[in-house]
Order: sequence, then structure tokens, then C-alpha cells
Amino acid sequence: MNNEDTRVTVAADGADPMALAGINEANFMELQRALGVRVSQRGDAVTMIGSTAQLARATPVMQGMIDLARTGQSIAAEDVFRIATEGQVGELGTPSDSGRILIPGLRRAINPKTPGQREYLRLISDHDIVIGIGPAGTGKTYLAVAKAVEALARKQVKRIVLARPAVEAGESLGFLPGDLQQKVDPYLRPLYDALEDMMPPDKVAKALEMRVIEIAPLAYMRGRTLNDAFIILDEAQNATGAQMKMFLTRLGVNSKVVVTGDKTQIDLPKREDSGLVQVERVLPGIEGIAFHYLNEADVVRHRLVKDIIRAYADDQAG
Repeated sequence: MNNEDTRVTVAADGADPMALAGINEANFMELQRALGVRVSQRGDAVTMIGSTAQLARATPVMQGMIDLARTGQSIAAEDVFRIATEGQVGELGTPSDSGRILIPGLRRAINPKTPGQREYLRLISDHDIVIGIGPAGTGKTYLAVAKAVEALARKQVKRIVLARPAVEAGESLGFLPGDLQQKVDPYLRPLYDALEDMMPPDKVAKALEMRVIEIAPLAYMRGRTLNDAFIILDEAQNATGAQMKMFLTRLGVNSKVVVTGDKTQIDLPKREDSGLVQVERVLPGIEGIAFHYLNEADVVRHRLVKDIIRAYADDQAG
């Protein structure tokens, strides 16, 4: 401890020590790396040592971490890094009216971790069709699936329908080995993963068997009308304009649609063929339809993902 360093102790009673510190104290180490304070925990108190300026920044971050840990929710090192470097302290431990998703049977709540994510969830609640556009790692699909599972659990809808273009630049599955299900499963796996993070695997399997939840290639949506459903189209940048129109017109009574996509990852032969690009021109201004743009500030994966997105954007701009 330097002569100029001071010490601050913050009460952490009621906070899960493991959730607060992280595995092998990864959260405390991240706070030290980001803000320069040394952190230790003993009993119901957390002590931080550093300069006055460092502690002035670190104390509200630590308080936010404690508030979140008191609710039994998980904190990742990436969360600590984001709020420490971007000042989004208020996003931790936020009240239920700020977008927190509570799914019956799930021990933890699902929280928006950035203002952009919180606004995205608000728009989904308030509109029949929401089109979420942004880079990888911003939670576009995960949060949409969480809202769908919540709506199903609360009996606001009778089923969930999740769709994806089966392969890049179309749905040519013939060259793949196996039967049809085996062919499409690799392309739909991210949707299964999101579901299984929110529901026990046996409940997911039963819901799929009973067709309460349906996961299918986009082409399977043709000719259907979907009532009382929460419908999500993922990877929409690889849907053609005709496919996008077909999908959006499946909307039935008491249904909600969320479309997610990343315009930097269009795999169609011509960018202008993308249905996601087309709807930006065609649909703005229609009541009941909302567009929401997430960006690198909303990335909630490993902090390197944000740097990678920025590097590629700079390269393309150059």
C-alpha cells in the first residue's frame, strides 16, 4: 500500500460471495485491471485500496456489483469491464421495470446489460414487429428468445416459432449428409442453445415434441398463418427480399414478430438482395413496426469481440 493510497470498505451483506467475486476472483481481478484498485473480500465486507481518484470511480461500480449479487444474478468479468470502462453503473441491479425478464422456473433473471438492450426489450414489449439490427454479441437473438419464453410461460402466446435461413446465400441442403433434420440442425443450433439456457433440456424436448416450440428453416414458413405465437427470424440478413416478405406476412392474430440480423455478415451473392436491407427502405413509418440498432457498445461477449468488430469496421472504412 503506497503512502498516497487510501482504503474504502463497502458492505456486501446479502450478496452471494461467489457471484460477486467470480470464479477465482475473476471479477475482482477485472476491476483491478480496469481501474487500478486492489480488492479483497472478508465476510460481509469488500475492501478496495487505491488512490482517491481510483476509488471514486471504483466504489459505485462495486456497489452496483453488490446490488446485482444480492438478487442472486450472475456477474461476468465482461460485465465488470463494461461498466468500469463505459460508466454504465446504473445498468446493474436495475429494478424490474427496466427490462428484467423473469422466467418461471429459471433461478436467475435475464437482464439487459446496456441501455441499447433495455430499449430493444421495451420495443419488443410495445410493438407487434421489431427489427433488431446489430453486430455479433449484442444479444439480439438471445434477448428475443428470452422474451418469447417469458411470453409462453405467462400464457401470453400459445407457441414459439423460431426460423433461420438454413444456409448462407439460400437453402441448398442437398450436398449435406444425413436426413433433412440432420441437414438443418447445424444451422439452427444457436436457437436450441438459447432455449436450453432458459429451460431445462427435458422441457425443451417436450415442447418441441408437442410443437409448442418449433425451430425450422425459413422456407418452412411459406403458406402458413401463425396466430397466438411469438415468431423470431434470426440471421435475417441472409433472407432474400421475397423470403422476408413471405415471413412478415405470416403474422396472425395475437402474434408478435422479432427479426434479427447483422448487415455486416450478408452472405447472399448481392448485398441488395438481402431482405434485411430491403425492409429498412420499405417499412419505416408503419405504426406497430419498430427498428432498433445495436452497436459495439452493446456487445456483451468477451471484451475482445468488441475490439474485433471495431477493427473490421475500421478496415472496411479504410
